[in-house]
Amino acid sequence: MPVTVISAKPVPAELSGTFRFIVNLTDAVFRGIHHGKKKTRRSIVASNDFEAVLDRSRIAGVQSMIITGGSLQESKTALSLAAQHGFFATVGCHPTRSKEFDEYPGGPEAYLQALDNMISANLHGKGRVVAIGECGLDYDRTHFAPEDVQRRHFRSQLFLAKKYKLPLFLHSRAAHKDFVNILREEGFGEDRERKGVVHSFTGSVEEVVELMDMGFHISVNGCSFKTEQNLLTAKTIRPDKLLLETDAPWCSMTLTHASNTLLETLPASLKSKYFPSSTKLPSFMMGKPVKGRNEPSAIGGVAWVIHRLNEGVPFEKVTEKVYKNTIQLFGLDELQVV
Repeated sequence: MPVTVISAKPVPAELSGTFRFIVNLTDAVFRGIHHGKKKTRRSIVASNDFEAVLDRSRIAGVQSMIITGGSLQESKTALSLAAQHGFFATVGCHPTRSKEFDEYPGGPEAYLQALDNMISANLHGKGRVVAIGECGLDYDRTHFAPEDVQRRHFRSQLFLAKKYKLPLFLHSRAAHKDFVNILREEGFGEDRERKGVVHSFTGSVEEVVELMDMGFHISVNGCSFKTEQNLLTAKTIRPDKLLLETDAPWCSMTLTHASNTLLETLPASLKSKYFPSSTKLPSFMMGKPVKGRNEPSAIGGVAWVIHRLNEGVPFEKVTEKVYKNTIQLFGLDELQVV
């Protein structure tokens, strides 16, 4: 987003922007499961807290959601939730879970076919598949899946994107060279009809420029704003390639992040919507967020950071542009703003 010396317009007390964002609502944290254990009703989020999470997101101005799948089973859950709530979903396997291909009954071909079948059965209507992923490479966590396993099954999922002409929902950590090489070898980055978004971006300025030049969108969240270098990278993202997300329940924006000084300027009228007061887990109260658990409502805070990084661009202009970018990338015509 370009920077100019023109002052941003005052933000109205009522939210005027509309948002589309990517959120991991399939995570068990949203079902009262913490560290693998279901807590008692008095000490942990009850199952219907999920509806309260959605209510808070609507108050924050959220219009719809894309629920991401990170495995075969999680993709099934994502599709089910999307159909139930009128949202959208992605289908794919996260690089840290790519060993599932080899461990699946029938082997990698059967796992890929199961993903294929799931996509073909959910291409239209309520809760449809709008992207392939989350897929990519993560060399920070090779203890979950070795690099060669990740590369092999990243390529196989690119086949699905080409087959169905769907955008990619991509993950890249400490693997940029191999990541872009594989994409180019598979015809992404040259053929502009093949597109996608690199989500939760934490790479360098040079990397983000290369990805944008290849035609990819870049999505940022709290994890994208931890350091001053992160903020410089986020500021480099061109308006036509920018998307916003929360990656909830992960990637919260915290007091230790470089973005905190920018968030401190958030008007109280908006702060109460994006970051409503929360309670610690042992003292959980229905209707209040759980402290430390990121929620979809925080999307407004992500947008505010981008707005403050680009002082001449009004907050409403940031949100409107990202909303339209998301509709165009994922083909969400029913959300088109007239």
